[in-house]
Amino acid sequence: MQYGICHLSIVPLRNEPQHIGELSSQVLYGDHFKVLERRKQWSKIRLAFDKYEGWIENTQYQLIDEELYHIVEKEELVLSADLVEFVYDNQNNLLPIPLGCNVKATKHLSGSFDGETKQGVLPKENIIETAYLYLNTPYLWGGKTPFGIDSSGFAQMVYKLNGHKLLRNAAQQASQGEALSFIEESEPGDLAFFDDDEGSIIHVGIIMIDNYIIHAHGKVRIDRIDHTGIFNVDTKTHSHKLRVIKKII
Repeated sequence: MQYGICHLSIVPLRNEPQHIGELSSQVLYGDHFKVLERRKQWSKIRLAFDKYEGWIENTQYQLIDEELYHIVEKEELVLSADLVEFVYDNQNNLLPIPLGCNVKATKHLSGSFDGETKQGVLPKENIIETAYLYLNTPYLWGGKTPFGIDSSGFAQMVYKLNGHKLLRNAAQQASQGEALSFIEESEPGDLAFFDDDEGSIIHVGIIMIDNYIIHAHGKVRIDRIDHTGIFNVDTKTHSHKLRVIKKII
């Protein structure tokens, strides 16, 4: 088994080993992982944080030994807290990084960081405050940053910045937590999941007060939510069909 760590800001994780492969997620600076298969140009990896798998180009990560992997695994995450921050490498060159990168990894990558950070488990009321940081971020399938994000990436990163683990896609996230029977039982920070006509969960948003929801649809936006689903405040129509509300924390 080989191991790796991401030394670049935002690296595509693809569903097959080629540049035209679908973007399934992103690997951010400081993310560490197991290398399941290493080919000439591409590696199949499993991220340590959420066990999500995909293909990453070999030039876009650094190999580390097993001992360092387990050291990083035991360390508490220290996450960059501003929309854009900078890491300095060992030659004092600047590397811009997005919100939510693990800057604790700088000590393993011969770098330094002196920006704002978040770490530890934060109160649930911080969830919505963090979600606002991503407001108006354009939708990007597989995205996890303020430059482009999908609905499950949005939920995962907001929870991660507050010290909580969510799995990567909406269907996986819906398997976590406790199901609520009614919207009225929910509180800000709970997650609402939505399905398609076949019953597959395809979307997730974060419940706010007074029957509002913040979610990534076209962009990270705020809409109304009722027992039917999400009511788009611009089109005045329902855009997503409610399946279940889950209390994760």
